[in-house]
Amino acid sequence: MDTTTQHIEKQAQLFKALGHPSRLRMVHFLKGGALCVCELQELIGSDMSTVSRHLSVLKNAKIVKDEKKGTNVYYSLALPCLSAFLECTYDTPFRRKCCVESMGITNGNQEVEG
Repeated sequence: MDTTTQHIEKQAQLFKALGHPSRLRMVHFLKGGALCVCELQELIGSDMSTVSRHLSVLKNAKIVKDEKKGTNVYYSLALPCLSAFLECTYDTPFRRKCCVESMGITNGNQEVEG
């Protein structure tokens, strides 16, 4: 398998890991800093085993990392650039300044935020 194919496989794994609303919500909450599993459980509103399973998927994809402090395990983002990427995908492309600039849209009536 060549290098490009390997990179694409890793990217596909990352997108697959992000492909569940609960995991995206966890990433969203972790943008604010490290949280323990019990805090994520409360924020997500799922049982502990479901939250742990989602965190395992995110950890295997190297999206989050964990650190044990006492009896708690804290999770934080391992990919800080992911926050900017997800922020960019939050709104429609024609309203995002980064996308409008990269697409070279110059329509004076175009609504641009950010």
